[in-house]
Amino acid sequence: MGMARSLVGRTLAVALPLLFLLSITALSSATPPPSRARKLGFFYTRTRGRCTPQYWSSGREKWPRMVPRKSTVSRAFGSRAIAERYGGDLTVWESTAGVVVGGGDAYGRLVKQASAALLNSYARKGFTYSAWEVKTLLIQALASPRAAADQAGQFAVANEACN
Repeated sequence: MGMARSLVGRTLAVALPLLFLLSITALSSATPPPSRARKLGFFYTRTRGRCTPQYWSSGREKWPRMVPRKSTVSRAFGSRAIAERYGGDLTVWESTAGVVVGGGDAYGRLVKQASAALLNSYARKGFTYSAWEVKTLLIQALASPRAAADQAGQFAVANEACN
């Protein structure tokens, strides 16, 4: 009888830690409920958007002196072609906020992303584009809706990648 008890005791001593490890493994490999699966953990979240048009239009940060909030798009980019496309009274702030006539078209997206890129070129050291490049690329993209859409996409990528 004493021998049987010691055998059972040894078996339990080995089996319990093994069962514990198996239960932890099973729980960690189980799929969380859908509501928890979509949420990122605290350590995995990253603050993004310090360079997006939405960020600049929110007023959370002081604008660069080179481009005052009330400056018109045509004055900030320095081109008559821009005034002809967007009107002479559209401000840079309005363009970042998406207040553009036909704002859903390629030209509206272009001026929105280009305005944010221009602000980033002045305010963010190491931004992808210099101010001169942003101005030049915007003017070149006014050639066609396809060119405007492509350039708006490139500015959007640079704005999203910026920190």
